[in-house]
Amino acid sequence: MEKIRIGVSTCLLGEKVRYDGGHQHDHYITETLGRYFEYIPVCPEVEYGLPVPREPMHLVGNPGMPRLITIKTGIDHTDGMVTWADRRLKELRKEGLCGFIFKSKSPSSGMQGVKVYTSAGMPTRKGVGIFARAFMQCFPLLPVVDDGRLHDPILRENFVERVFAYRSWQNLLEGDKSIRSLIDFHTNHKLLLMSHSPKHYSALGRMVASAKNHVADLHAEYIRTMTDGLRLIATPRKHANVLQHMLGYLRTMVTRDEKQELLDIIDKYRRGLVPLVAPMVLVTHYVRKFDVQYLKRQSYLNPHPAELMLRNHV
Repeated sequence: MEKIRIGVSTCLLGEKVRYDGGHQHDHYITETLGRYFEYIPVCPEVEYGLPVPREPMHLVGNPGMPRLITIKTGIDHTDGMVTWADRRLKELRKEGLCGFIFKSKSPSSGMQGVKVYTSAGMPTRKGVGIFARAFMQCFPLLPVVDDGRLHDPILRENFVERVFAYRSWQNLLEGDKSIRSLIDFHTNHKLLLMSHSPKHYSALGRMVASAKNHVADLHAEYIRTMTDGLRLIATPRKHANVLQHMLGYLRTMVTRDEKQELLDIIDKYRRGLVPLVAPMVLVTHYVRKFDVQYLKRQSYLNPHPAELMLRNHV
């Protein structure tokens, strides 16, 4: 499988680029996700031109528009960093990225919850790093996460799932971009969308059904809506709803005892007694056994490589 291109804060790959001359090597990123992701490293502070080691910086002022200031000497690097970021983002547009992993808490790369020091005294954790803010404004549809959230099982699974879904979308755009292709894409992702947001699932269904009425902007509107939906966490209740929906396609094929076994394992998952992988394995078994074509094509069954074992922990 061709690796998916993902932007990443350079220090997370083990490169010694931090202000103190160190790194923040994340072995999960390099050794586990690295089997499937090709990383495009970005270190805003070093690429902007600052040395290693260097004087540390922090965000100061209005949390909505903070300044990037060195802590001891008070040098303001905001304008220079913004100018550099604009150039770097133009380069990144050519990389075909499907996501970005940021360094948490960084005044340049933190995607949320970064300390901002105000005149009031105590810092607020409402800041966004200068480069991270520019990146997310430039690429509003790309999945993003930071190294801290990446180690939360639920947020990790959500991020990786969105990365693979976005790569599928890129594959669509690299093809003929016909209405038929979009309908096929939507059909393949129906249950995945339902597991995140029944509301967005329904909206996308209506959009595709009336495709001939707004062909010009259809793809842009579709991916915006899909992205908004997949950002929402797929909860046990929503997963259980999808699993029961799938059971409806199997009801005439499985025995009464097999159906009850499926219902029991789905209920155990919903109540937090077993992980999602438990009912998924059983449902997938019957989908393959009875060769249910509609279900076999669903990305929901295999949204990311099984070797990552992401559904073993949610």
